[in-house]
Amino acid sequence: MPASPPPTAPAAVPRTGAAPHTAGGGALLVVGFVLLSLNTRVAFGQIGPLAPVAGFSPATVSLLGLLPPLCMGAFAPLAAVVRRRLGEERGLWWASLVLVAGAVLRMAGLPGLFAGTVVVSAATAVVNVLIPVLVRGRFPRERTGTMMGVYALAMGAGSALVAALVVPVAQAAGSWRPAVGLAVIPAVLAAAGTAPQVRHRHRRPVAAPGAGRSGRSGRPHVARTALAWSLTAFFGVQTLAFYTTLAWLPSVLVQTAGLGRAAAGTGQALLICGVAVGGFAAPVLAARRADQRPHILGAALVCAAGLTGLLLAPAGTALAWVAVLGIGLGAGQALPGVLYAHRGTDHDHVAALSTMAQTSGFLLAATGPVLAAALHTATGAWTAPLAALVAALLVCAVAGLRAGHDPE
Repeated sequence: MPASPPPTAPAAVPRTGAAPHTAGGGALLVVGFVLLSLNTRVAFGQIGPLAPVAGFSPATVSLLGLLPPLCMGAFAPLAAVVRRRLGEERGLWWASLVLVAGAVLRMAGLPGLFAGTVVVSAATAVVNVLIPVLVRGRFPRERTGTMMGVYALAMGAGSALVAALVVPVAQAAGSWRPAVGLAVIPAVLAAAGTAPQVRHRHRRPVAAPGAGRSGRSGRPHVARTALAWSLTAFFGVQTLAFYTTLAWLPSVLVQTAGLGRAAAGTGQALLICGVAVGGFAAPVLAARRADQRPHILGAALVCAAGLTGLLLAPAGTALAWVAVLGIGLGAGQALPGVLYAHRGTDHDHVAALSTMAQTSGFLLAATGPVLAAALHTATGAWTAPLAALVAALLVCAVAGLRAGHDPE
């Protein structure tokens, strides 16, 4: 059920176009949404499995791992400009065209790989911010959780599929460039899939009564609210844990659990599958309730359990703990989309919450792999980095509770 805004808040702007006018229009919207969702992590999941085959140096791999969260944080504010000038539908279509350009550029040798990763990350930053706004505006409230779950599931499936194909393609072609070029295919499909939505009329939100020093809507600036900072803390630490795990899980499994490199690679694939499962289930369950605090705590505790299991469990159960960790990380990545949509009072507020959380959150996440590597180097083991992640997740769960409910 939609939560009522506080008495002093302006009335929420009604959702324009929340229900497509025709069944065909609704189907096109869902198809375009899924195709675009498939692309949001495709390019970032290629480098890990491809690195040994391509002979990338550790510095190259580290930089290519650092660029996506760093650029997504830096370019997230661009989404506000895109939305204001183009609207969500046209903004997402143009972002999909930029994704195609970036995916093609990544095939142009190492300089192109770095430059193309920046371009893809910038486009993805815009997509990440606009997707929750699109879901709130174009789908009925009761379908918010399902669509955010579909977004997370498609994101994980696209990344896993392309990550599984890059090594065979690179080996067959004798070069890493065609393997990286696989990302062009889903990017082109996304551009084609979102093109029909360009016809959707963008309606600018109507200014609410009481606008003044606090802005057109009469609200305080989003950065002055406890809600925004709570969302930022939850998203930021969950994303830091996600990128740190993605970067170092195979090394953790080899050193801590005593697995071979092949088994460690299987663990990485299992993690991504868990992320897809948790990413779909968590928003579907959370959107059914007015209070998402249990889901916020649950995501953090499941992550903490998976990390603790990796620290304490013998090699025989390590992969089971990887699956648990993946489910928790997927839930933590997908829940913020529901929180933006449920806590935002109108489309502008949803966009502002999403922009702030993702700008700060991705910049924070970029430090995770580097800090984990530094702790590992200083101690010679993965115990300290994993324990630090557990502590950070528990703190973020408490800090994120404000984002899980509307104040009385």
